[in-house]
Amino acid sequence: MNQSENISNLFGRMTFNKSIMEKRLNQKIFLKLMDTIDHETSLDSDVANEVAHAMKEWALEHGATHFAHWFQPQRGMTAEKHDSFLAFSDDGLPIQRFSGVQLIQGEPDASSFPSGGMRSTFEARGYTAWDPTSPAFIQKTKQSVTLVIPSVFLSYTGTVLDNKTPFLRSLHAIEDSAKRLIKTFSGKSIKSVKTTIGAEQEFFLVNKMFLEERHDLLLCGRTLIGGLSAKNQQMEDHYFGAIKPRVLDFMHDAEFQMLERGIPAKTRHNEVAPNQFEIAPIFEEANFAVDHNLQMMEILQQSADEHGFAILFHEKPFKGVNGSGKHMNWSLVDSNGKNLFEPSTEPKHNLQFLLFLSGLLIGVQKYGALLRAVVADAGNDHRLGANEAPPAIMSVYLGEYLSGLLQKIKNDEELDDHISDSINLGIKKLPQIRKDNTDRNRTSPMAFTGNKFEFRAVGSSQNVAEPAMVMNLIVAFGLDAVSRRLEKSLKEHKNRATAALAVIRDAVEETENVRFEGDNYGEAWEREAKKRGLLNLKTTPESLKILTQNDTIELFQNYGILNEKELKSKYDIKLAAYVKIKDVEMKILLEMAETMVLPALIRNANNLAQLANSLTKANVRLNREIDNISKMISKMYAAMDVVRNTISQIQQNGDAKKTASMIVNRGIAAMDELRGLCDKAETIVEDNLWLLPKYREMLF
Repeated sequence: MNQSENISNLFGRMTFNKSIMEKRLNQKIFLKLMDTIDHETSLDSDVANEVAHAMKEWALEHGATHFAHWFQPQRGMTAEKHDSFLAFSDDGLPIQRFSGVQLIQGEPDASSFPSGGMRSTFEARGYTAWDPTSPAFIQKTKQSVTLVIPSVFLSYTGTVLDNKTPFLRSLHAIEDSAKRLIKTFSGKSIKSVKTTIGAEQEFFLVNKMFLEERHDLLLCGRTLIGGLSAKNQQMEDHYFGAIKPRVLDFMHDAEFQMLERGIPAKTRHNEVAPNQFEIAPIFEEANFAVDHNLQMMEILQQSADEHGFAILFHEKPFKGVNGSGKHMNWSLVDSNGKNLFEPSTEPKHNLQFLLFLSGLLIGVQKYGALLRAVVADAGNDHRLGANEAPPAIMSVYLGEYLSGLLQKIKNDEELDDHISDSINLGIKKLPQIRKDNTDRNRTSPMAFTGNKFEFRAVGSSQNVAEPAMVMNLIVAFGLDAVSRRLEKSLKEHKNRATAALAVIRDAVEETENVRFEGDNYGEAWEREAKKRGLLNLKTTPESLKILTQNDTIELFQNYGILNEKELKSKYDIKLAAYVKIKDVEMKILLEMAETMVLPALIRNANNLAQLANSLTKANVRLNREIDNISKMISKMYAAMDVVRNTISQIQQNGDAKKTASMIVNRGIAAMDELRGLCDKAETIVEDNLWLLPKYREMLF
């Protein structure tokens, strides 16, 4: 990045955004397009052709030779199909052409994408359709420039094959529910309500050469073998420490590309574990935020490679070391710019805020387990319910002041005026610090942090579209419940405030069991949560069952998000992915144990035996060590046989449910047993015989 370059001039210049469209389209076409984006009117072919022409000319000026519809299949991350602008005139001369039809619709082969049984292999046709609400952008490598068009993905029959379509539908659902509640409470209509999201992205960096030496990192994204270094994160010296120059250069180059794409990267810092980092954006409209996070991950990956790093987005790349999440900060903003989850300095006078808070609590109370299900996968199982943020039990943290306020409402006590406090440091030269109404609870899966909720259960490798979709859906349900109750209460109470407080009071009592202010990691909370009837879903297979329940299906269908067939397919896709990932991990672990760990142990035993033979007197300790290694080798053979048999049974069993159950009940334990032996071997094998890079080498 040129240090003299103004960020405001740099921001978004590789994005076909609103300001660029306004300059390049005639006013009539521009207004029609804005009407489509803002008010969901249909897009006619004339507008599409004009937009396509302007988009092509803009892309050509940046050196683009191809265009690509960019979409979000249910396998995770993104997909794209590149087509050249090359065409031929009637005279047979080569020209560059891009039509409205090409902009609006693409046709990637859909047969090899996961569909959960909705499509057979021979049913290949699928469509991508332009999402005009998310701006196209320029994707650059050292040699290639491509115009990239954010799109949805559907089958020939119109069934949903992606994560973006249900997410976009959920934005409409929660907007309708929020507008309804505002109208019911205030008697006034609001033009629009937008979901806002800020997704904090965590990741690890290791030197790229380690991927060539470790099959597990290369193919699984995590270490299947590896013992803790004597020093890892226990000194807490990495968290918010000085960023190393090489890492800072990588971040600088990545952020330059993000700024060009209009991605508002704001914060960068060292995370808890060594070589773990975080980049966080400024809040923006949810559709932008989701697409920007996916672009951010792609940019980070490319930039890391150019700087000699490998970037690890896996939730738990190093056993015993802090894992990575993607904390999803979520809120709602109306067309007047008001944050609907902003309590103001005197929350008791902001009854609308308390009504919206009630709606969220009702949604989580009823469908909290659905939030757990939608972030369930093999990687995230290492975090959720594994003594790391957050637990597998879904609860809400509000903070001392709001919890006290709700308690007073429940008890029908008089509400005191409250203005945010300040903190006096006792040093006159320093300013007073404004004290928020709520502290931060890092152990809570969903914490209120002042004017938004932070959903901390999203995995670092996951597409935030799915948890955002479910968050929108369950809050829409809660807001509608509040609206119905308020409509009834207004008939009973002439005073609007009295009617609202009655509804809030009922919601406070109803949702008491889902609110928790303490340490979510403690065993005491697990016991208490069980008494409260909250589910503790520690594995992906048991979590995914929530997707198949009747009330879940009814919820999705009532709000037009997914039909029963589509929801069932999501369950099948996620379960199949879990089985495939664990199958691959078992095979790679077995291979590494057989070809790297076991030979190292045998060589070490032979070296010790030769040493023992060369000694004139028997060495008891040396012989004992040889005997210990021999016993470990025998245990490894036995553990490898168990893993090998489990792999064989997985391959023979065609039922995903039974296979997943087998993995949970036997496969994971078999892997843990074998890994434990391998990790122990690392501590006793001569260093020159151990071929795998160790944690201390990769993390320091």
